Order: sequence, then C-alpha cells, then structure tokens
Amino acid sequence: MFYRVLKYVLLGPLLRLLFRPRIEGLENIPAEGAAIVAGNHLSFSDHFLMPAILPRRITFLAKQEYFTGPGVKGRLVAAFFRSAGQIPVDRSGGKAGENALREGLGVLGRGELLGIYPEGTRSHDGRLYKGRVGVAKMALGAQVPVIPCAMVGTFEIQPAGRVVPRIRRVTIRFGKPLEFSRFSGMDGERFVVRSVTDEIMYAILGMSGQEYVDRYATDVKAEEAKAAKAKAAKTKTKGPVSR
Repeated sequence: MFYRVLKYVLLGPLLRLLFRPRIEGLENIPAEGAAIVAGNHLSFSDHFLMPAILPRRITFLAKQEYFTGPGVKGRLVAAFFRSAGQIPVDRSGGKAGENALREGLGVLGRGELLGIYPEGTRSHDGRLYKGRVGVAKMALGAQVPVIPCAMVGTFEIQPAGRVVPRIRRVTIRFGKPLEFSRFSGMDGERFVVRSVTDEIMYAILGMSGQEYVDRYATDVKAEEAKAAKAKAAKTKTKGPVSR
C-alpha cells in the first residue's frame, strides 16, 4: 500500500516534475512474469527514479547499511526502504551472499520484477565497474530474462557525497531482454556465470556510454582510500614548512 502511495501520489509525480526523465525502451519491460532489471549505479537517486517510471512494482536488493544507519536520519531511511518493500542485503560475502541470492530468488519465484546493481556499490567516479556474479546465478537459477538498464545523467545530479541532488534532466534506458536458457542448469559453473555477468555488463555499457573498468569497484575504492590515508600520514609526518 505504501509503495503505491509513494509511486503514484507522493514521490513519483514529484520526481517526474523535477527531473523530466527521458524514458527509452520501456516496451522491453515484460507486462507480467518474473524478470531481473540490472542497471548501472551512479547515484542514490537511482533508487527512486527507476521505480518511479516503471509500470510495474520492482523490488530491489538494497545494501544493509540503508537499514542500520544511526540517529533519526538512519531510522527514517530504514523505515522508507522497508515500507517500499526493499530487501536488505549483507555484502560481506560468504554465507551473506547466499542469503542475498535466496532472497532474490524468492522475489523471482513470486513472478515479480527484481532490481539489482551488479557492480555491488555506487560508482564513485562515474565509470562502470566489473559486475558481481550474483545477477547471473539468479538469472540462471530462476530461468528468467535480464533487462539491462542504463541510468544516464544521475551521476551529474547526485554523485557520491552529495546530499541534495541538482535539478537536471536524466535519461533512463532499458535494453532488450537478455535470455540465457542455453545455460540452463549451469548456475554452479564458474566460467558460465562469469560469462553471463560480463554479457549483462557489456549490454549496460553499450547503452550508458561509460568508461569500463575491469575491476570491482569496492577494490578500487579501498585502494584509493588506502593511498589517500598514506598520503595524509606522510604529509603530517613532514609537518609545516619553516620560513
């Protein structure tokens, strides 16, 4: 109920008015039945803009941090995501990854749309990073199509660290469904799930026009944070320059 109020009364009309999204390929979203919508992730705004323009309800696997933030703001964000029917996902790997797969397969098993960002995190620099294989495992396990989606312009309106988005027009593109029935029963094969994931990412890349980085975004972020910390420590050690 709250999802429909957000979409059709509160948030949806406001987002359409402010950002005037250009929508391309909406006919590629199936009118019914299970499917995965896999998109690039450039901005916090992505969570709201894509669902606002889809004719069907979509459930996202959202990072657990959105549900565990401190203070009043944290509780409000958590309440919003829960009310909108989004599913918290622990991204620490191992058994947590298995739980995320199980939750996603549950959504697909009910014949619904599942939204996922294969990169696993927001791009911090606007580039498209290597996809995690969970999207392929769910597509093969549930035997459902994957609709690639490209968000264009959302990095410019709200890059990581920016709280209030700039008011500019954005574009949301949906590609033709990718079908992987030829790999039925092979969701446990490492080479297969990697190949399927790469095919999905290249489809997104072709629509988004981003620069592609064949590395995981989390690894690049960690390296850059480590380098920045080392540089800060070095500068501190040198101390102020005497005149």
